[in-house]
Amino acid sequence: MLMIRIAALAALASSAAVAAQPGGHGIDLASMDRSVKPGDDFYGYANGTWLKTHEIPADRPSYGAGSILIDKTREQVRTLIQDAAKANPPHGSDAQKVGDYYASYLDEAAIERKGLVPLEADMAQIAAIKDKQTLSSYLGSTLRADVDALNSTNFYTDHVFGVWIAQGFEDPAHNVAYVLQGGLGMPDREYYLEQSQSMAKLRDAYRKHVANVLKLAGIADAQKKADAIFAFETMIARTHGTREASEDVNKANNPWKRADFAGKAPGMDWNAYFSAAGLGSQDDYIVWHPSAVTGISALVANQSLSVWKDYLTFHLVDHYAGVLPKAYVDEHFAFYGTALSGTPKIRDRWKRAIDATNASLGEAVGKLYAAKHFPPSSKARIEALVKELIAAYHVRIERLAWMSPKTKEKALAKLDTLYVGVGYPDSWRDYSSFDVVRGDALGNEQRAEMYEYKRNLAKLHSAVDRKEWSMVPQEVNAVNHPLANALNFPAAILQPPFFDPAADDAYNFGSIGATIGHEISHSFDDAGSQFDAQGRLLNWWTPDDLKHFQGASAKLAAQFDQYRPFPDLAVKGKQTLSENIADVAGLAAAHDAYMLSLHGKPAPVIDGLTGDQRFFLAFTQSWCGKERDAALRQQVMTDGHAPEMYRGVTVRNLDAWYPAFDVKPGQTLYLAPGDRVQVW
Repeated sequence: MLMIRIAALAALASSAAVAAQPGGHGIDLASMDRSVKPGDDFYGYANGTWLKTHEIPADRPSYGAGSILIDKTREQVRTLIQDAAKANPPHGSDAQKVGDYYASYLDEAAIERKGLVPLEADMAQIAAIKDKQTLSSYLGSTLRADVDALNSTNFYTDHVFGVWIAQGFEDPAHNVAYVLQGGLGMPDREYYLEQSQSMAKLRDAYRKHVANVLKLAGIADAQKKADAIFAFETMIARTHGTREASEDVNKANNPWKRADFAGKAPGMDWNAYFSAAGLGSQDDYIVWHPSAVTGISALVANQSLSVWKDYLTFHLVDHYAGVLPKAYVDEHFAFYGTALSGTPKIRDRWKRAIDATNASLGEAVGKLYAAKHFPPSSKARIEALVKELIAAYHVRIERLAWMSPKTKEKALAKLDTLYVGVGYPDSWRDYSSFDVVRGDALGNEQRAEMYEYKRNLAKLHSAVDRKEWSMVPQEVNAVNHPLANALNFPAAILQPPFFDPAADDAYNFGSIGATIGHEISHSFDDAGSQFDAQGRLLNWWTPDDLKHFQGASAKLAAQFDQYRPFPDLAVKGKQTLSENIADVAGLAAAHDAYMLSLHGKPAPVIDGLTGDQRFFLAFTQSWCGKERDAALRQQVMTDGHAPEMYRGVTVRNLDAWYPAFDVKPGQTLYLAPGDRVQVW
């Protein structure tokens, strides 16, 4: 996944970037700092002036032209939504739902008047928990399809477990329920367990946040209960797998039958849990995090009901803080925005309303967006680029000296069966069963979650659809679906400065071409290479081929281990390995495709830059951005993507970069030919 920081936390949605181009097309010359030697700091050479002259806005944890593009897209979507609302569309239509959802989120006066009333029934249900059976039933009723282990690598849910519905690891013809760990208020187990000063400070802030939420909700002994809740969440954290372990699909392949849960994870009343979750007839599961399922189930039996009830009450209120009165919104932002990400100011309400509407009615909005902002000419151009990149990969695989014919055959089969979606899905989602009530912001959000959950449960009883999208057209991102062997390139990323129809080929191959190559590469990276052409989890490598691949991967992981954004914190090479492999391979394939596009003719010199120089600058400018320290720390600890400043120097692994910028031994970024990682 390209991950322009649109994932686990919405607050980080703007941290990836490309250099802004206020005028002209192609390389942003004004952003460059030519006083920097490319071989010493290519990121600074490509982006240095921009980095020096731009500040992160007060309402952002990070900033760059990627976030400018997200803002531009949000403005486009705002106009579409407001126009839909003004048109007085028929009740039950997508336009009515989109307009009323947005208007309800903006109606702060109505939200203030209602206070906690919309949550009273849920709070009463928690208060009525009297034994393990009713606790298990309540926990089952909160299960939601709010995780995605492979497409968006989103392992976070504040519910005790999350479910992801997708085709089976070993049975690509049928969908199955994958059960993932959850239950934490902070982003990851390390926030509870790592013994560092920065983490200790965040733990104190989180305890204070929990107490403040309980106080706002009128709950007595708030601090005492907050301390107990934090201690309880620490117990949950100890059961969790690490981020690195979570990304190992072989560790995740744990098929359990319904009857297995009682024996393998005693404590929970699993009959009550699955019945309340609407999974009473489902027999097959894959437990992604068995230690968490076993550990959290044990906590049902050995922890007091009073602690469970306080914990659930806090999470209920905190979960819906965005559609509760302002005091709850401010408190939620004080921790998740400021303490956790370093952001001093909350975003405007209308921006949050757009994001909420996109989250709940994404394809309804996307249908409007694609019709207005994604012309057929752009779709055709990108589809042509995709074909060129696939052709380049085909040649690269055929020429690999280290790969055996047997493995090449399997790799080429994946390439030949790859489905590529450009702009928008072939068929649109049906929202007819989702009721949106104007003036009921919290109810709308709850119904949206339940709609999405039921939509996913329905997949358990239907054929696998490898053309289903996991992104919406108005999302500035791209994704590879390993199980489906499919790619999605949403419309929003297919515009300047990622893709500029008026720019030259060197620019577009270096920017959007590298993005396309990145996503194709995920079919063959350390995770994607474990799935065959049908999406079956299968080792299709010969032992010698696998050994070579793992050796090259280890070199790349070690390379990224050396990058240290803080004296006490380094990038985790293994945690970010899949994305780093995709960056290297995608850039190499894009360069091949660019060379082929020249048909043997010399590239023109534009603005004093050769074709190769523009190609590499376009790539590194595509990762220009700034992050606040707290947000950067969070990314390094929890994300499968390396910080943008290090992704931008992926160029040092390509031989063609060295003569393009006269990079010599002794310079900081110089790698001897044998140390340059060439996976594909």
